[in-house]
Amino acid sequence: MRLGVSGLAFALVMAVGLTRYMTSMLVNTEPRDAATLSAVAMLFFAIAVRASWLPARRAAAFNTAAALRNE
Repeated sequence: MRLGVSGLAFALVMAVGLTRYMTSMLVNTEPRDAATLSAVAMLFFAIAVRASWLPARRAAAFNTAAALRNE
């Protein structure tokens, strides 16, 4: 999750910094629209949570003692 959050923070800083170049690509949206930036940030945060939660849940259900005994 730390990697996802740090990547998200870096992307938001870069998006705000590159607004001058993105104005030609944006339609019906201001370059520094807080609602759009926060909505996209929350979407990517939800994706990062889901991507890290599923493997963590699977690893938590794994019986490590039994696996070590079989080795």
